[in-house]
Amino acid sequence: MANDKREMKLGAFFMIPGHHVAAWRLPEAEVKDIMNFDYIKKLAQTAERGKFDLLFLADHVSLSTLDEKVLTQTVNTRFEPFTLLSALSAVTKNIGLVGTVSTTYNEPYHVARKFASLDHLSNGRAGWNVVTSGSDSEARNFNLDAHPLHEKRYERAEEFVNVAQKLWDSWEDDALVMDKESAQFADGSKIHTINHKGEWFSVAGPLNISRPVQGHPVVVQAGSSEAGKELAARTAEVIFTAWQTLEEAQAFYADVKGRMAKYGRSPEELKIMPGVFPVIGNTEEEANEKKQRLVDLIPEEAGVSLLSKMINVDLNGCSLDGPLPELPELEEINGTKSRFQLLKDIADREGYTIRQLYQHIAGARGHREIKGTPVQIADQLQEWFEKGAADGFNIMPPYLPGGLDDFVDQVIPELQKRNVFKTEYSGSTLRENLGLQRPHNTLIEKVEGTHI
Repeated sequence: MANDKREMKLGAFFMIPGHHVAAWRLPEAEVKDIMNFDYIKKLAQTAERGKFDLLFLADHVSLSTLDEKVLTQTVNTRFEPFTLLSALSAVTKNIGLVGTVSTTYNEPYHVARKFASLDHLSNGRAGWNVVTSGSDSEARNFNLDAHPLHEKRYERAEEFVNVAQKLWDSWEDDALVMDKESAQFADGSKIHTINHKGEWFSVAGPLNISRPVQGHPVVVQAGSSEAGKELAARTAEVIFTAWQTLEEAQAFYADVKGRMAKYGRSPEELKIMPGVFPVIGNTEEEANEKKQRLVDLIPEEAGVSLLSKMINVDLNGCSLDGPLPELPELEEINGTKSRFQLLKDIADREGYTIRQLYQHIAGARGHREIKGTPVQIADQLQEWFEKGAADGFNIMPPYLPGGLDDFVDQVIPELQKRNVFKTEYSGSTLRENLGLQRPHNTLIEKVEGTHI
């Protein structure tokens, strides 16, 4: 980079056709092509033109609701992340490709193999957003009646990531020889079983694909509960998190980075990137008008359904112009604990009714919403970045493609002018662009790793 200053990292969070629950209803939102690859290709190439470090795909393995009316009002179709990211790897060159994959409803061997494949196909741009899933509807698609307990999901997740990393290390970097003269394709002494036997998994290995370009694809994590923070301090290299105030974000930043030393890690090995929902206008008045247009388009049932799902409490039948009903204690929540607490805190702090709360979170879903001119948006991002609240941000366009275009064409030049965001990619892999080291192969140093 041109100077020695720390630089902001940016992710483009793709939720198509936009993050706001009513985005699809805007006349300027492109909806008819949301299942068309050419449309998504253009979005990815726009993000790459803006020098975003990565694009990010969220995922759930169920519909958001089975309520027939809400299904008619909301977008409930999405691509499977591996398939889409693999296709995007062929039409992009620099931008990182991060996909969400659940540790609760997958097996480590499958996931390790798929991410190793994506990392090779993209020349080292793959990242894995590790989630434990959050709903009973997902459990019912995988032979279960109810979602496993929160603490058990996180125990499984930690072992799952550990097994995947061992599998990525089961081939040494120089295991492929490909010597035609000696008929040696690979050096068998550099391909190792892992013989993992733990509480959740028994996996022999090795993987049937060579070590990823990055050593390990970048591990991303999104939980902000106690279990989530501990898992992040132990395993994550990027955290996507949600905070409303500078003080909350600063406290989270210091807390998680302060936990890393006990795992032999330094704070620089983890990038914290809160989600941000930017509403951009040429004036403050225009930005406010854009937001109000979205609010006015929210179907009532869809708003209630979204809020009910996020706090794991059914709000149907409640007065929408009254406060939230008495909510369960945090320890009783078996969904996403940190988001439940965040939304409860917003309602308490602002005194919102149910209607006001779902209107408030229908776009950002608990992440930070910022409105204003490009200069004002850049001011707010720079403040959090420079005051110990973030290493960068996961940008959540309200609608597509216009919300992404506005950020790339108006906000990013302002950040670049201030020398807080890059003008060119600094490396060829996602790790290099995020300033993360390529991991050593630790398996070859351990007695349980035996060669073929």
